[in-house]
Amino acid sequence: MAKRTAPPIHLVRTVADLRDTIARWRAEGLTVGLVPTMGALHEGHLSLARLMAERTDRVVVTIFVNPAQFGPNEDFDRYPRTEASDLEKLARTPAHLVFAPAVAEVYPPGFASAVEVTGPLTGTLEGAFRPGFFKGVATVVTKLLLQALPDIAVFGEKDFQQLMVIRAFVRDLDIPVEILGGPTIREPDGLAMSSRNAYLSPAGRAAAPTLHRVIAEMATAIGAGASITAETARGRADIEAAGFRLDYLEARSLDRLMPYPGDRAEGPGRVLVAAHIGSTRLIDNVPIEAGRARSVS
Repeated sequence: MAKRTAPPIHLVRTVADLRDTIARWRAEGLTVGLVPTMGALHEGHLSLARLMAERTDRVVVTIFVNPAQFGPNEDFDRYPRTEASDLEKLARTPAHLVFAPAVAEVYPPGFASAVEVTGPLTGTLEGAFRPGFFKGVATVVTKLLLQALPDIAVFGEKDFQQLMVIRAFVRDLDIPVEILGGPTIREPDGLAMSSRNAYLSPAGRAAAPTLHRVIAEMATAIGAGASITAETARGRADIEAAGFRLDYLEARSLDRLMPYPGDRAEGPGRVLVAAHIGSTRLIDNVPIEAGRARSVS
């Protein structure tokens, strides 16, 4: 695939400029990959840009803190905004274009539409604790996909339920874009990289790797045939003992993230967790491979 070499990464702020650039690439027969982000970039985001560069000729990264996916008591106002640093980081990746629109460019005056996925996939886990979150995600991602019309768009598996929701509405709405999941990138101690990790106090940061350790142990045991009920109870106790306040800790099947019908895993799934340490809310997940024990990364 063609890679950016000498020219600096290009920044655009309007849909018209985004489409004009992509149209010129299309006229040259080039393929396009999209990496939607909310900025405050870390190695997890940068790995997605590199992943797209392996599959497409041109890589577009979006930076937009989407107000529609934040609830009234959530952290929209204090969410980290580090555009200058983000651009410096992206300049060291194979990304070619950054689309960083203002809120009014994405939601202009009079905007009154939304995309919503209903049913069991969005009514549980994150959907139960963050009402309106997936409507906001689905709306902004639909807009970004239609604005750029890439061949492929990639989303991190750390937000696994979000990835499944995006795949669902892209399929349902016949949006002609392949949706790819990128692997979760972790710190050496197992903590999933996240822009919100910057909120952690020193004590919270020391406790944070407990989440990955516990869910990895749960996934291995459940995949090997252990009781879901017993493993979940043990996991809750370990996480709460580390100072967390749990929103959820669940072993779910890959069928719309529904609970397994019995107390043993039948087929592949995920262990998913969301918990607060101090004022910071962290989420994580790991795969369950039912029928055989395995180490979980």
